This record gives sequence, C-alpha cells and structure tokens, in this order.
Amino acid sequence: MQSVPHTRLTGRSLVSLAFLNFFLADARDGLGPFLDGFLATHGWSPMTLGFIATLGGILGMVATPLFGAWVDSSRRKRMLIIVPVVLVNAAALWTLASPGNASVFGGQSATAIVGAVVGPALMGLTLGLVGERHFSRQVSRNEFWNHTGNVVSLAGVYFATLAFGLNGVIGLMIVTAVATVMAVIAIDPGKIDHDVARGLAHDDGAPGPSGYALLAGSKGLILLAVTLMIFHFGNAPISRLIAQDFSIQLGTPFRTTAITTGVSQISMIAMALAAPFLIRRFGLASIFLIALLALPIRGAIAGSFSSFAVIFPVQILDGVGAGLIGIATPIAAERILAGTGRFNVGLGAVMTVQGIGASLSNIVAGWLTNIGGYELAYWVHGGVALLAVLAFCAGKKSIAPAAKNDIGVAVDPAVITPR
Repeated sequence: MQSVPHTRLTGRSLVSLAFLNFFLADARDGLGPFLDGFLATHGWSPMTLGFIATLGGILGMVATPLFGAWVDSSRRKRMLIIVPVVLVNAAALWTLASPGNASVFGGQSATAIVGAVVGPALMGLTLGLVGERHFSRQVSRNEFWNHTGNVVSLAGVYFATLAFGLNGVIGLMIVTAVATVMAVIAIDPGKIDHDVARGLAHDDGAPGPSGYALLAGSKGLILLAVTLMIFHFGNAPISRLIAQDFSIQLGTPFRTTAITTGVSQISMIAMALAAPFLIRRFGLASIFLIALLALPIRGAIAGSFSSFAVIFPVQILDGVGAGLIGIATPIAAERILAGTGRFNVGLGAVMTVQGIGASLSNIVAGWLTNIGGYELAYWVHGGVALLAVLAFCAGKKSIAPAAKNDIGVAVDPAVITPR
C-alpha cells in the first residue's frame, strides 16, 4: 500500500484543494441554478423544465455508481475533475448561445453524465489527501469554500449582468473554469494515498465486495440511501420553482436567481462552520435530524406567502437542510464503509438512490405546478420530508454510526489531534 503521511491539515495541496472547492462551486454545474430562470423567461413551461431536470437526473443517476467504481480504481483522480469541468462549461456556453431543443436537451444530458464523476472524484481526492481521521473536518472545510465560492460567483453574476449583460456571464464561466483546472493541477499527485482514498485504511487483505453487493448487504447504506431519496424528492425542486416563479414575475432571471441562490449559499457557509461543533458536541445523527426537520418548515413558508421577501426564510432553511445533508452524507458513508475498499462506489450507489428521488420530484413538481400553482408544489414537497424524518429515526444508529480510529475505538474525528 502506498504510504502518505497525513501529518497536518495544511500544505500546498490542501490550499489548492480549498481553491478547487472555491472555483468548482461555479464550474461544475455550468448554468446550474440559472438554467430554470433563463429558460422560463424564454417561454419554457414548468412541466418541460421539470422533464429536463428529470432526464438529467436519470442520466446522472445511472452514471454515478459506474463513475464511483472508476474513481476507486483510478490513480488519475485529478483528471476525473478536469475533463468534466471543461465539457460541462462547453455545454453551458452552447445553451446560452442558442437555447433551443438541441442545446438544452443535449447540453443538459451531457452535463448530467460527465458531471456525475466530479462528486465521487472530489470525495476520493479529499479522503486520499487527509486520511479518514481528518475526513469529517475536511468535508466541512470543503463545503465552506464551496459555498463561499458560490456566493462570490453569484455576486459576480449579479453585477456582471448589470454591466455587460449575457456577455458578463459568459466571461465569468470561462474564468472560473480555467481557475478550477489550475487549482486541480496544483495538487501534488504524490500526496494522494489512493488506497486510503477508496476506504482501505483498515484493509485486512481480503478481496472487497462489489458495489452492488455492498449496497445490498449493508443495512446502514440502504437506510441512508432511502432517507436521502425521500429528502431529495421533497427538497430538490423547491429552489428551482422559486427561481422560475420570481424570474417570471420580475423579468430578470440571472439577477433574481443570484439573489435567491445567494441567500441559501450564505446559510450553507454558516452550516459548514457550525457542523464540526455540532458533530463533536451532539453527534452525526443530530446533523441529519436538524437538516430533515428544516424541509417541512421550508415548504410550509413557501406555500403560505407569495411576496419576494419569502425567499429569505425559505432559502435560509435550504442552507440548513441541504447544507447539513451535504456535509453529513459523505461522513456517514465513510464510517459505514470503512475498511471495505469501496468508499467511492458505495457513496456513488447512495447518490444514485437519492438521485431517484431528486429526478422524479422535478417532473412531479412541474405537474403539481400546472394543476395547482407553485403553492401546491411547495406544500406537497415540503410535507414529504416528514417521511424522511421517520425513516431516519427508525435506523439512525445504522445510518450515522460512531467513527472508529485505527484500533477500533469509537471516536469522533473532529476531536483527534493530527498525527
């Protein structure tokens, strides 16, 4: 096994990892949250936009576990981030230049497929750089820089569109893509322990199970996946619907989406800062419970009020729910899968199942909006989260187990002194 000492949480590679997360926030998703507002003001209906999001989700869902296995076996994890970033941004530029059926359906399909590798690659890269002891803390740091980058990017889009219109958005996309590639290149490949990156810190030399056997044979992984599937079915479409609703009302899709998304990203920064303390003080299960309970409240507020001011509590709660879930999920998967050598394929399997919920929710949200308006969709999708709370409470010990150090004593990584 390659031995890379994880003696400290500083150094060139981890500084580069921070820059990567900062710029990747914008570069990994192309148009990302702006797509719905942009297309809604070009006459695309909520049902059609829901179908596009569902199609992309299904394609990404199919690709994610395959890419997770690829990340586990690959020693070129940096390249598995660079290539998707280039392709995703090329597809986004195509959509902006010509928002027709070919560019929208073709571009978003390509974005969903190649973009599916970025999440597993980034988690594998992070685990390989810092090791399992510091993984929990580093995931929170990644999320902090990711959401900070999102806020800066959203502010940039807001002011760039004021000054330069659509050309400003195009310029920012190119700059962030180039910066992301440079940050990846700056990470020293010699500092990546590829065995640790796939969850082999406790390897006993026995062959690891396949990804499918891993998912089917792990109660914790199954319960985690089901809980996340229900949560993302409820949560995934709400921000999209908010962007569509107010972009149409105000006629400024990029600036409106920058504001609505910016509020949630600032909330997510706060959650990234708070998460290590919450895990250390209350345990990983508390993170999940807070996140799951935020969604029903979010849906009720969005469904009860129609003024633009509603975006502030609604998007703050998005930061609480989605922000904490984004931190807790890879930490839970690493704890469940420690020693299997299948961390990335297992995480990919979880992301695939949660993708079922997110994908189906988009077309359901479009249908609900068509028959009862945006308010009905908010109430239904927010209410679904109560089922996720029940699923989590039924299996929280399996979903969020205590961490283990090298000798098998249950500890929390956030309280361990670096080796």
